[in-house]
Amino acid sequence: MKLHIVSLPHTQTVREPSSCAYTQKVRRFADMMDSLGHECLVYAGEESDAAGELVTVVGKAEQVGMSEEFDPNLPHWQNMNKRTIRAISRRYSGEGNELLCLIAGRCQQQIAASLPEIPAVEFGIGYSGTFADFRVFESYAWMHMVYGQDYTAHGADGRFYDTVIPNSYDLEEFPYSDKDDGYLLYMGRLIDRKGLAVIGEIAKNTDRKVLVAGGGDKLLVPKGCKYLGVLGPKERAEVMGKAAALIAPTLYIEPFGGVTVEAMLCGTPVITTDWGGFTETITPGITGFRCRRLSEFINATKLVDQLDRKEIRSWAKRFTTDVVKYDYDKYLQDVVDLKKGRGWYSL
Repeated sequence: MKLHIVSLPHTQTVREPSSCAYTQKVRRFADMMDSLGHECLVYAGEESDAAGELVTVVGKAEQVGMSEEFDPNLPHWQNMNKRTIRAISRRYSGEGNELLCLIAGRCQQQIAASLPEIPAVEFGIGYSGTFADFRVFESYAWMHMVYGQDYTAHGADGRFYDTVIPNSYDLEEFPYSDKDDGYLLYMGRLIDRKGLAVIGEIAKNTDRKVLVAGGGDKLLVPKGCKYLGVLGPKERAEVMGKAAALIAPTLYIEPFGGVTVEAMLCGTPVITTDWGGFTETITPGITGFRCRRLSEFINATKLVDQLDRKEIRSWAKRFTTDVVKYDYDKYLQDVVDLKKGRGWYSL
């Protein structure tokens, strides 16, 4: 297959810094598909660690001060879309085995509308505002969330060419640690809806040290917690690997919650709320605990030492690129077969 993979206007498609989850998803997706022999063209900024051919459609100078907001009406989204359309048009072969792979929903709908001959796949949906005929969601929880939004608007049925493929991670970036240093860890954005108030309540009711890492409003770091700042990829993995548990008490419906999987790949158990993507990534009593009351959070911090860190890492390996790439390979081939007339009714 020939895959036209479109990145974001405000980032470089590189490993570090890795603060944008969708940029990293583009990079890993290209790496996975390239490893299976597919031709990958990545439309992005001037720098890229992604496998395949880099087609630069936005310059570094343009990115200075560029808003990170996902709004299709913003000039930088429209400019990148127009350049991408021209670049893909020059490279389109018309052989029927090409797909347009998008990661930003309606912000990139302009590209799909201008290239209707190429099937558009939204390959990592953890956002609202989807439009494509072919959609890959991060979790069943988020797929049903979007279906519920559709139902509110005009009723909804399931769609055979929607699918769920979880986020994936490079195993070597998360070294296993069989021993911990006893502390509890929150790692994520410093916003109220990530459950920082819950972290504060846990800190009041535990003898363990509580560490907080991530960018955002530092004033939201709860009292009694030690703030580590924003950590790079290697530091993140080291701090996660030495934690007794990572706590992710997200209040909203988390589409996936990648930091919990990153922690589990290090062997670290996780403690979360009991909804959203966590219901698919956390197995209570095996990889961690899902909680609904403060007492459950507190009890979980006492029980995590009983969990098998080696088993946690083994379970989490299902979310690695070496596993997930085959799910993508099959799904994308199904889409190409549909384009070639060998679709759903084919026996």
